[in-house]
Amino acid sequence: MPASIKLSPLGCALLIIGCIAVSCSKSQAPSGLEDPLTLSGKTMGTYYRIKLAELPPPLRQDELKSEIERILQEINRQMSTYIPESELSRFNRYKNDDWFSVSPEFALVVEEGLRIHQLTQGAFDITIGSLVNLWGFGPNGEQGEVPKPEDIKEALASVGSQRLQVRISPPALKKSRNDFYVDLSGIAKGFAVDELARHLDSVGVTGYMVDIGGELKTRGRKKDGSLWKIAVESPIVEGNEIQKIVLLDNSAMATSGDYRNYFEKDGQRYSHEIDPATGRPIRHNLASVTVLDPSCMRADALATALFVLGPDKGFELAEREKMATLFLIKEGSLFVEKMTTEFMNILNTQNIKAN
Repeated sequence: MPASIKLSPLGCALLIIGCIAVSCSKSQAPSGLEDPLTLSGKTMGTYYRIKLAELPPPLRQDELKSEIERILQEINRQMSTYIPESELSRFNRYKNDDWFSVSPEFALVVEEGLRIHQLTQGAFDITIGSLVNLWGFGPNGEQGEVPKPEDIKEALASVGSQRLQVRISPPALKKSRNDFYVDLSGIAKGFAVDELARHLDSVGVTGYMVDIGGELKTRGRKKDGSLWKIAVESPIVEGNEIQKIVLLDNSAMATSGDYRNYFEKDGQRYSHEIDPATGRPIRHNLASVTVLDPSCMRADALATALFVLGPDKGFELAEREKMATLFLIKEGSLFVEKMTTEFMNILNTQNIKAN
């Protein structure tokens, strides 16, 4: 498998009901060409899977799959921390304080990351890479040891999106600290979903579902005329159970949670979701956050930010900004659903369309 962004696995928080018959696991990947209307493979440390309502002529399945994988490889070449010569890796090694030229796509993702950083008052921070590495969740990281307080303090000093600048034309980045380590794992996978969806639109595919490791986007309807039916997974550590079914209608969905990627030490669980304010993994009773949005890139980043903020501050922000969001909160052995007004409105509208 080619080198990849290899995003921190969250577990497959989204299951596609009635159109995928394989186990939903980030460590597993589909075989490739399952049927004439399915494209699948490996990317970014997880799988990608595309379901098509139809393959419009003269489009050929093998040609479409080849182009899909070319797009994914290009995104990895731009934004992977696991590829030493990617644009992102080279920028992280860059020691000067002048502009560093990047691709337009890279600049676009950074611009959105900085915007969501402001919107979430710092809960989403793409400069958190030094802390991700310190806790063992980055490239070549070894999980299982709790960093020393002084090491956390030192890594935390290098975090701060306010010290990062982006220029769209000509596309370039600029940093005010040499020890910056930018990590796009909380947003790049959503961007990749959007890019694949744009390509499918451009070649005339009118009904599809794009899924990269549980981040999804749909357009149109399935072959039988029904809406794409997606199940939000119950955030249990073992196995896969359905918590809620959502009919996804020309929209994207992303989920963030702490129940798959973590380590335990001395009876304490340490999640891969790190709070940029403290430099430590989050310690609240929010199990997962699912966000619906027209943009999968935005949904991806917002799900991460709201999860970091927790069940109270996260919900307040989502409600105030009219985000369609589902929070699953741990109460003993149960998970309590808490939906924003926008999420409930979308569910009601989709149920009407389905009937």
